[in-house]
Amino acid sequence: MVANQELRTHKKTKQHQTMDEKLNTLRAGVLGSNDGILTVVGVLFSVAAATTNQFTIFIAGLSDLLACAFSMASGEYASVSTQKDTERAAVEKEARLLKSNYADQQAAVQRFYEDRGVSAETSLAIAKDLMAKDALGTVVNVKEDIQLGHYMNPWDAAFSSLFAASLGGIFPLAAMTLFPAATQWPATIVAVLLSVTLTGFLSAKLGHGLVKTAIVRNLIVGIITMFIHYYVGQFF
Repeated sequence: MVANQELRTHKKTKQHQTMDEKLNTLRAGVLGSNDGILTVVGVLFSVAAATTNQFTIFIAGLSDLLACAFSMASGEYASVSTQKDTERAAVEKEARLLKSNYADQQAAVQRFYEDRGVSAETSLAIAKDLMAKDALGTVVNVKEDIQLGHYMNPWDAAFSSLFAASLGGIFPLAAMTLFPAATQWPATIVAVLLSVTLTGFLSAKLGHGLVKTAIVRNLIVGIITMFIHYYVGQFF
């Protein structure tokens, strides 16, 4: 019965993603891009510090870009799948509670509105009206903060991360392999700094955080990453 209700809800709303769903996909993309940039430049700097063979540098960077992209995608898929399973389990639990104790579920909805300053009489009226129209959808939204039929999509997150990690890693790879030997190092450094600045800006905007703090943090991490990997390559 729960599955049928979810299917009906999904058919009505399948073309309309919630803001949380959209932000989850964007979040996966921003994180994937940042990891793609830093892991690829890390390998490039390590290898380029140890050898001047351009083909070797390119193959090392390309291999790491592909490995990073697929690793990020699989990680996002596993993580978001777990979240989706948890959300479905919560819906199943609330559906069972509705069957066994409808009155307590209605009381929970009433308390939800009372806690937000609505009078007891009005809260009860709201709860009865909402429960009459869509009991399960109302309860899971109030108690679990879940919109029935809207679950985080692991495939969206995986493909977003895969694409963004690949795109992010291309910038340092292209700078290191396409620029002349005399300018490849400064070109790669500039490409990395510009890229992590952009991902810092996007992550702050998506997370409603401090833009300046996010950019500075990303720049520091990028500089430290390049510094460490360069000297690791020099040492060995």
